Amino acid sequence: MSEAASLYIGLMSGTSADSIDAALVEFNGDTPRLVAALGIPYDKSIRKKIFELALPSDNEIDRMGVLDRHLGTLFARAVNRLLEENGYSATQITAIGSHGQTIRHRPRAQSIQEQFTLQIGDPNSIAELTGITTVADFRRRDMAAGGQGAPLAPAFHQAVFSSKTEPRCILNIGGVANLTFLPTDGHALGFDTGPGNSLMDSWIQTFGKQQYDKNGKWAASGQVNLQLLNKLLAHSFFRMPAPKSTGKEDFNLDWVNSATEETVTPLTPQDVQATLTELTAITISDAIKGFCAANTTVFICGGGVHNTHLCNRIQYHLPENRVSTTDELNLHPDWVEAVAFAWLAKRTIGRLAGNLPEVTGADREVVLGGIYSA
Repeated sequence: MSEAASLYIGLMSGTSADSIDAALVEFNGDTPRLVAALGIPYDKSIRKKIFELALPSDNEIDRMGVLDRHLGTLFARAVNRLLEENGYSATQITAIGSHGQTIRHRPRAQSIQEQFTLQIGDPNSIAELTGITTVADFRRRDMAAGGQGAPLAPAFHQAVFSSKTEPRCILNIGGVANLTFLPTDGHALGFDTGPGNSLMDSWIQTFGKQQYDKNGKWAASGQVNLQLLNKLLAHSFFRMPAPKSTGKEDFNLDWVNSATEETVTPLTPQDVQATLTELTAITISDAIKGFCAANTTVFICGGGVHNTHLCNRIQYHLPENRVSTTDELNLHPDWVEAVAFAWLAKRTIGRLAGNLPEVTGADREVVLGGIYSA
């Protein structure tokens, strides 16, 4: 590592709440190099507690407080393990950037006073247990500035993936899917498109007794039900203009079950899985066609990149676009978001803005997050 380089760690746990992703990143200026990474799956009991807090229920404050501390400890263990396995010490790391675990995201409440977003995973515990300064709570400053607090990754996409010679579209398929359009003029536009992996994962966990639909094989074995698909596509979020963001508050298994109950045609669990996969593919593709020219290459990152059937359906609906992955841009698709939060931590430590108002709807650029010193 050169004298000008610096090391940061990014921590990410998304809407799917399947694992903690930790990335050790070296920066020379604004240019990141992924040094090492690891993913630590949540056990079933943790995932259950996270999902139970995603929607209103009883005794929320006590349960949230306990889970907040627990997740902070798990995030710290992920950092310590990452360092130990790769021969680094805490003293070599400038800071950790922790997205935290979103348990509630209400950016479109009726009044400004009712809008909020909440991520847990106590940064005090992370800083204390790792001995590394931790930056966290990135979303709420953007929301305080009039934005939706998400998506935040487009600012990173703009800084790292933009090209002066070709337009690009970065498609992140996590629990929620979001895209960033990067024209050659250096500007960026991004927003959440709707469900990514979350509905497919929830359905197969409930009815297929698997953690996720490997390669989309279960979906591929079913038939898309057009009546159900049209009911799902009628959700008002898909017609909203950008900027927009979403989460489990809008797209959850209760919503799917309600739609299936109104469907006259008999449905097998595989048919519903096929339909949910098609819903994800269509809403992503429609969003891309609305903002990206036909010559724009779509680079996929996030867990959805491993769902072969889903990616094939996206390519089917985008016949004039080339679909690839961020591997082609020298960053493995599994670690883009974790690297993004290392980058955002670097921005915060340097007192530099980390949001894009044209993406989140904020009134201005602001420095994101709180700093928890070691």
